[in-house]
Amino acid sequence: MNFTRIKETCLYIHDLERARKFYHETLELPIIGYAEGKHIFFRAGTSVLLCFNPDDSKLKHSPPAHYGGGKQHFAFEVHQAEYHTAKAWISSKGIRITDTVIWKSGAESFYFEDPEGNVLEIVPEGGIWD
Repeated sequence: MNFTRIKETCLYIHDLERARKFYHETLELPIIGYAEGKHIFFRAGTSVLLCFNPDDSKLKHSPPAHYGGGKQHFAFEVHQAEYHTAKAWISSKGIRITDTVIWKSGAESFYFEDPEGNVLEIVPEGGIWD
């Protein structure tokens, strides 16, 4: 088996309207699906960010029930040349950068949180894992 990438990432978020405002209005991700009180889905480049209300998702039968909690994490990737612009853009949106890390490769990434407290990261293309 040769997986090509992770197609979608999922967060479990109780306040989907607040998620809509943050991911769509602030981060400007297009909405590709929204069922009030149940889920909201966003396009992020060629990937999809799924946000499920865990109280609804854990009752599902098909697709199978899934849910979680706590401070979940995922990273957005940007082109290397746009990394510092992305960092300034996040700050200009009033979003507090919570940490910046220099990895063994010498690449830098930074962290911030969504309104639910999930830990988001922006990494440069070809940076920390390549």
